[in-house]
Order: sequence, then structure tokens, then C-alpha cells
Amino acid sequence: FVVKPNELVREQPYITHNIEMTRQAFGLDRVSQREFAAETDVAAADPANNQATLQNIRLWDWRALQDTLRQIQEIRTYYDFPDIDIDRYEIDGTNRQVMLAARELNVEKLPESSRNWINEKLIYTHGYGITMNPVNGFTPEGLPTLMLSNMPVQSTVRSLKVTRPEIYFGELTNTDVYVKTRQQEFNYPQGEANNLNSYEGNGGIALGGFLRRIIIALDRGDLAKLPFSDDVNQDSRLLMRRNLRDRVSALAPFLTYDPDPYIVLGDDGRLSWVMDAFTVSDSYPYSNRYRLDGNSINYMRNSVKVVIDAYDGTTTFYVFDTEDAIIAAYRRIFPGLFKDAATMPSALRKHVRYPELLLKLQAEVYGLYHMTDPGAFYNREDLWTVATEVGLSETGEQTTQAMQPNFVLMKLPGENGVEFVEILPFTPANRNNLIGWIAGRSDGAQYGTSVVYNFPKTKLVDGPLQIEARIDQNAQLSGQLSLWNQQGSHVRRGALLVIPSGRALLYAEPIYLQAERSPMPELRLVVLALQDRLAYGPTFESAMAALFGGAASSMSTSATSGGSVPAEATHGALRSTVPQPAADQLEDLKRALDKLNKLPR
Repeated sequence: FVVKPNELVREQPYITHNIEMTRQAFGLDRVSQREFAAETDVAAADPANNQATLQNIRLWDWRALQDTLRQIQEIRTYYDFPDIDIDRYEIDGTNRQVMLAARELNVEKLPESSRNWINEKLIYTHGYGITMNPVNGFTPEGLPTLMLSNMPVQSTVRSLKVTRPEIYFGELTNTDVYVKTRQQEFNYPQGEANNLNSYEGNGGIALGGFLRRIIIALDRGDLAKLPFSDDVNQDSRLLMRRNLRDRVSALAPFLTYDPDPYIVLGDDGRLSWVMDAFTVSDSYPYSNRYRLDGNSINYMRNSVKVVIDAYDGTTTFYVFDTEDAIIAAYRRIFPGLFKDAATMPSALRKHVRYPELLLKLQAEVYGLYHMTDPGAFYNREDLWTVATEVGLSETGEQTTQAMQPNFVLMKLPGENGVEFVEILPFTPANRNNLIGWIAGRSDGAQYGTSVVYNFPKTKLVDGPLQIEARIDQNAQLSGQLSLWNQQGSHVRRGALLVIPSGRALLYAEPIYLQAERSPMPELRLVVLALQDRLAYGPTFESAMAALFGGAASSMSTSATSGGSVPAEATHGALRSTVPQPAADQLEDLKRALDKLNKLPR
């Protein structure tokens, strides 16, 4: 079979099949497309009608927050915050974007003198509590304003209560433990003493009598200690497979799991973990293959959400995609394993989100398969890639890397309500300017849908690397950053965020200052940019005043208090420089800033 010299003509039917089936296999046939003007002037950002978006811009880089929490909230060396999760919670009647971290116990960090069987198996059995902070809340010292913190858990928000803070199942719980023994368990440090407790749940396996103990000890490799311990009795229980990934993989090894489980605080005060699970295949006809976790696949569906109770380990698989033939087959094989999504408690349902792993792979596939014309596809006329940004390698060296999805609480262009979405921008292949962005939707009836916003082909829109270059080229900014780097401190730049607002793109980058001897970054500067303007200030509000109102950018913190500036000052600066009718909208923005400053810190 010879295709030369008319390759396109000969291969066109097969190219058409490949395009159609690949888009279908990765759910791209259901992606809606819209136009996005990507205008560059201040008025296009329309701050008055996008207050919710602006009020929820994430100024805490998750890596910086994690390092800070490890300094101010770990309390003891054997605690750790393995991850930072981003979610939305209703606070005082308003949905706010927050960041959560689970305080887990890492037995590997116990002092060497405490590393014995009794401590590791009977006493140090669980982590304790979570922290929660607004994505843009800072103290006057540049630290996070915590709504949930400390041990026992303290809350600054009446509607947020943790009634069962113990974490027996998590990301760091890699060992078996025995509970309901004669030994009381370490709960949390309390002054010179320790608060102790005993497990009250029904999770795990009853140890029972001596023969049963022998069998369990043989299975778990604990034959030297378990059968002969005086601390274990008939009511004692074994908690095993406590690591989230190990647990779900043991129950349903035929599913693929998102590597990033996230913690959820229920309305009843209990803590649960949510994991996204996928059905994948390498045998979907005509579909192109892509790499995922070392495997080659050509089909993917986010069919299942898994919920694991952090206290008793109860694990429930909820099916969210009833049209997926693969999960339908597994449901017939294991009818008792899966439940309908409709049965998920509403307190958990409102925290499900578009999976990060899925959006990243869909964006990779869409970069090529957004071209549906066989000729354009064959010639690769309009190839896209995920935008790149400046980041740090594993060795701490500065490098360029693909952007990670960013969760945003915002009003999508063309929509009326505020929703929790996950966005990722595109650039043309081998170019730095932006060409569009994809959004995965998480709320209500729109859950699981995605939309792509296309920019005009005739317009050049700055990408993250170009905005970073503008920051580096700003004489005052670069001079101050160099000065900070020479005074026994280290400047740490957070991830650059690309936030759609109105008909424009707003770029935001937090800059932290960190002492060389202390890995605890503190916010010192917020840089904001539109296509043709760049402004900065010690707080988000002051940077907003400089960007939208023409007030002078400043690095001074003299006007700040509690991580904010008075809305009156911001409004005055804005009003004095913005022409009508844009200035009329600033009355609404002033009220929004007032409300933001009064929310719990």
C-alpha cells in the first residue's frame, strides 16, 4: 500500500477516524468552545462585576504555605503536613476559597529513643486535626490567617467545627497499629504533659483470642510481639492498610487513582479523604496513545470518587459516570463495591472537584486534537502546548516547566454565578504567548464538564514567561529583590497565576521573604499585571489600587495592617485616576474590599 506522493489524500479517512475516536476516548468531544476577547485595557478586567474572582485570588503558593505551617503548626517534630489542598467552603453565607492541611503523625520522625514496638504500634497511632486558611489571608507579619489551627483544634469561624480530629488513615499512615488496647494512645501534646485517648470506632479487624492473634501476627509479620503482648485483649483491633493509596488499590486494583487525595471537613465535623479514580484502557479503536503513570493508554474516564473516613477507614466508591462501559462492567462483577453518586452525602458532594490528573492529560491531548480538520491536523498547522512557567527543579535550581492546573473560585466569562473551576492556559507550540485556556467545572449540574476559551488569532497575549520577564526587567522591582537577597534573606517567588477577569487576563505573583536560616516565607509583595500594565504593592489591595487606579506602586508596608489596606484609601486612589464610566463601578469594588477586610482572618 503506497501513500506517496498523495499522503494526505490517501490517509484522510484514517486521520478522520483517529481525530474522532481520540477526542471521544478522552472526553474531548464534550468540551464546549467559546471565544475570549483577551482585551488589554483596565476597563476590560471589569473589577466591579468580578468581585468574587478578585476576592479569591490565591496569594498563598502551596509550597510556601506548607513550609510556613511546618514551622508554626507542626508543634512536635513527629508531625508533618504532607500536602496542601485547595477547596471552597461557605463562610458567613459566602463561598470562599481556602487551603487545608492535615496534621499527620510520621513515626519515622519519632526520636530514636522512642522507636519501639509499644510506641509505634500502640501509643503513637494517629495524627491530629487540620489547618485551614483563606487563600489570600495574611497577618501583619505576612503569615497565614488561620481559621482552624492548633491542638486541640481552635476555630475562628462559628460554622467550622472539627468534632473528630484524629487521623488514623492518611497519606503518611504506612504502618499497622493496634487500638482499644490497655495502653492509652497519645492524642496531642498539652503543655508539659500529653493528652491521651482511646479509639472509639469500629474500624479494622478484631484481634480476638490467642489463635486468631497468631494467624493475624503471621499475616502481618508481627509474630515476635503481638501474640505475647499483655496490652492486647479480646476487644483490641488491628488497623491495617492505613495508607490511602494502599487501601484503595487493595480494594479496587483495576482502577487508576489520582495521586493527590484531598481532605474534607464535613458538616458534622468529621474528616474524610476524597480520591478520584479512573477507568483506563489501551485498546480503544483508532485512538492515539498517551503516557500515564508509566503506562500507555488511549482511553480515560473519571468514573469514580472514593471517600475514606479518616477515623475509622470506611471506604466508599461512588460512581459518577454511568455512561462508562468499563465501570458498568465492574459494577456487575462487584455489585457490593460501588454506590450511585446520588447516595453521596451532600456535605461531601459539594466538595467534589474536576480531577487534576484528568485535566492535565486532556490538555495535553487537546493541544493536538483541537484541530478537527484532517488537513490542518496532518500538517500540524496549529499545534498547542500547556503554557510554561518559571519554577524550581527537585534540586532547587530555577527552571522552566509546564504550568500546573490552578483551582479558582470565579465567574466564568459568559456565566452568571460564581463556581469552583480548574484552569490551565495554552500557548502555540514553541511560542510563549497565550492562545487560549481550558476550564474544568466542579459545581452543581456543571460538574465534570469543561470549556475552552479561544483567543483571537490576530492578537498576541503575553504568556507567563513574558510576564516573568517584565517583572525581572522592572528596575525598581529587580533592585529591591536584589537588595533583599543580600541581607541574610532569600527572596522566594510564588507561582504566577493567570486569572480571567471580565474580558481580560489578570496575572498575579506573590513574592515572599525568607530568612536564610529559617524556611518560613512571609509575604512581602504582590505583583499584578494586565497585558500593558504592571503594578505591585505590599498587599493585594494596594497592588489593585496601583493597577486599576493608577496609584503609585510601592514596597512600603507603612499603610498596611493585618494584610490589607483600608478600602477607602484604595477607592480614593482608584477613583482619582479612572475615567467614567469605569469609575462608577468602583463603588461596588470599594464595598467588596470592605467586605473582604471584615471576613475572618
